[in-house]
Amino acid sequence: MDEYDTDPYLKLLQLVLISLWGGCVVLLVVFSLQARAHAAERIPAAALKYRGQIIRAARAEAGLAAPVAVFAAQIEQESGWNRQAVSPVGARGLGQFMPSTAADMGRNRPDLGPAEPFNPGWAIRALVAYDLAQLKRIRAATPCDAWAMALAAYNGGLGWVQRDQALAKRKGLDSGRWEHVASVNAGRSIAAKRENTDYPRQILLRRQSRYLVWGPGILCEVAQ
Repeated sequence: MDEYDTDPYLKLLQLVLISLWGGCVVLLVVFSLQARAHAAERIPAAALKYRGQIIRAARAEAGLAAPVAVFAAQIEQESGWNRQAVSPVGARGLGQFMPSTAADMGRNRPDLGPAEPFNPGWAIRALVAYDLAQLKRIRAATPCDAWAMALAAYNGGLGWVQRDQALAKRKGLDSGRWEHVASVNAGRSIAAKRENTDYPRQILLRRQSRYLVWGPGILCEVAQ
């Protein structure tokens, strides 16, 4: 049995019915195997072997409440679970780290091990650590807004998120709300801004729900 089968989200797949009838108490426990199988079918096969590593990395950095589903969805968005993925601009591995960013992570977080983007273990640990580092530097109205901005920072740089926040504030918008920040552009190309705005939506709205059987997520709406 997988050590993570005790995950509380898997327990939600158990339906407990207590019926009172004719003075008798009938306790019926039904394990919804079909529901669990359906959830597993939605997760790409290539992802399954990394489940344990993602859960361990997330909990090591953020405790038992770590949003495992977000990290898994982000890896799917970044590389499609291809450990050898290389983007046209040179981003590498599961987390699509640029060489310069990987080198920075190696210096800033030597405890994660040698900076090796093609090493799934390092890439997963580094992705989790990088996300959480961005999260700490962002001021937002809600956890949902904070995570949307942190993901946008992973994709396009924290500096651009902060510049967009400043512009939103100057325009009288709420700089702590992702939908307000996403509606302005502090200077990026239209294509770059569109990609960066779409990135949190793909992760938080489209992909993370399939990984909730692995652990908690951040369920919210972000700018379309």
